[in-house]
Amino acid sequence: MSDVFDHPWLGDLFGDAEGRAIWSPDRQLQHLLRIEAALTRAMGAAGTVETAEDTAAGIETAGIDTDALSAATRRDGLPIPELVRQLHAGAQTPEAIHTGATSQDILDTALALTLKETNVLIERRLDGLSTALAALGRTFGNESLMARTRMQAAVPTTVGQRLDSWSAPLPRHAARLSALRPQVEALQLGGAVGDRAAFGDAGDRIAAEMARRLELTDAPCWHTSRDSLAAWAALCAGIAGSLGKMGQDIALMAQQGVDEIALTGGGGSSAMPHKQNPVTAELLVTLARYAAGQSALMHQALVHEQERSGAAWMLEWMVLPGLAQATLRSLSAATDLCARIERIG
Repeated sequence: MSDVFDHPWLGDLFGDAEGRAIWSPDRQLQHLLRIEAALTRAMGAAGTVETAEDTAAGIETAGIDTDALSAATRRDGLPIPELVRQLHAGAQTPEAIHTGATSQDILDTALALTLKETNVLIERRLDGLSTALAALGRTFGNESLMARTRMQAAVPTTVGQRLDSWSAPLPRHAARLSALRPQVEALQLGGAVGDRAAFGDAGDRIAAEMARRLELTDAPCWHTSRDSLAAWAALCAGIAGSLGKMGQDIALMAQQGVDEIALTGGGGSSAMPHKQNPVTAELLVTLARYAAGQSALMHQALVHEQERSGAAWMLEWMVLPGLAQATLRSLSAATDLCARIERIG
């Protein structure tokens, strides 16, 4: 079985079209070329290379042989050496391309650009879900509902109280994301060992100019300081977990014999046509559990040895795309679920 996020029929259940596009190979290649061009222009602005604008324009329009990129990645463990080789082959001034930078500088900065796009989408969907839950509160908030503790009937409460438990974490998640964004949307430019020594005394000027052009934070090298990425992963797991609680509640409320909620468009059964399964609610629970596991793996990837790691770094590549899609899908699924609630209480 292929990855569920890109699977021919499972992909529409688990995957997220906008998230898939953000993390797609085509978008990643666009980022790599944009970053290399920004580096060339920044070196030109600092006076360390000539013909910077012409060279940068050539980088941005370069045709890249992705089959060669794939073959070289199997050999080198990453695509940048082959990318640079292809850029050098078509350039009149190859010394204006990638000089002083490392593969990690380019790939980590591409990750920062990818996270920036992802964060914008997460923020927008958190806001949309908050709006949808508020609308449910206005419609059903005063209805009576049996509160349940340890899955046993407790005392009567209101639908509004249950809805508040679903919506209350969302502004906190939004605030955490806002605080994290400058940390994970940060330029990486450290050179061989993180000290920018290859740029001479122009390193900080080049970094500042690159960050300005790419609209990223001008930050110190974070080759082996991955705590912000781990915090971002934990935030994603937190968002998915909060929505998993919502999904679990709705699945329990929809049980026959409880019937505290009515949903349109439930899932059908091949063996029991009388059933209408709360598929989207169940999906929220599944995505919450998946995201929690991926967050744990990102904390494993905190262990970057010395001045650069290969193993921990590659683990991030495996984890982050799926975690991002799971988080985005949780938000869209929860908002869709709100729209399909016909009755609560």
